[in-house]
Amino acid sequence: MSVHTLYIYLRAGITIVATLIILAISSIIVPLLVILSLGLLRNLVIEYYGPLLGRSILALAGVRLKIVQAGEKVQGQAVYISNHSSTLDMFIIIGLGLPRVRFVAKYELLYNPFFFILGKVTDQIFIKRDESEKAIAVLKKAHQYIKKNRLSLYVAPEGTRKHAGVVGPFKKGAFRMALDLGYPIVPIFFEGARDLCEGGSLIVKPGEVIARFHSPIDTSDWTLETLDAHIEEIRKQYIEWEKQASAKKK
Repeated sequence: MSVHTLYIYLRAGITIVATLIILAISSIIVPLLVILSLGLLRNLVIEYYGPLLGRSILALAGVRLKIVQAGEKVQGQAVYISNHSSTLDMFIIIGLGLPRVRFVAKYELLYNPFFFILGKVTDQIFIKRDESEKAIAVLKKAHQYIKKNRLSLYVAPEGTRKHAGVVGPFKKGAFRMALDLGYPIVPIFFEGARDLCEGGSLIVKPGEVIARFHSPIDTSDWTLETLDAHIEEIRKQYIEWEKQASAKKK
């Protein structure tokens, strides 16, 4: 094993331990803030403490997060979506500080005690991706909660990060929620995340990740009959952004 390889693994180990410590501390601070405020600070915790948490973990790994507004800024509530190809994506999303947002995440995260505490106390939405009926039931319940409290939603339509560096198939959940809620969709494209850390890996290379916010997509004229066509159109745009990002590396 070379010195460089040893350094990479040593840095990864230190980052993982430090991340667990930060999550453990946050699992105490966040519940206290939410409980003592009778839930009134829940959105502020997500919007302001979330970026502190996400960016701190990224910084430990040597990752710089740059936010670029590549289109018009959304006004009001929205369904945010992004590509999903890196283990870093979770911390990038948290680090963005999206206003009044709830995240749709895989149910398996609840097996981690820190994510269980943080997710439950901040009312995040966890679904079992392999059990479509239960996932639909959870999303229907979430629809009522989101609408009633005038919240935004974040979903990664690819569902999984373990694909070979391409834009995977889009699941309908995010788009059906946008249709039902009457919300615009805000596409976010993560550039550089997979280059620093592939999906399923815990080895992170230092570098920069760019989160590009594109113009909101109006869904007011969408119907169930046209939903598939709209999904495919948006996916094609992500494929084009991926091609543009890949071309920059050459």
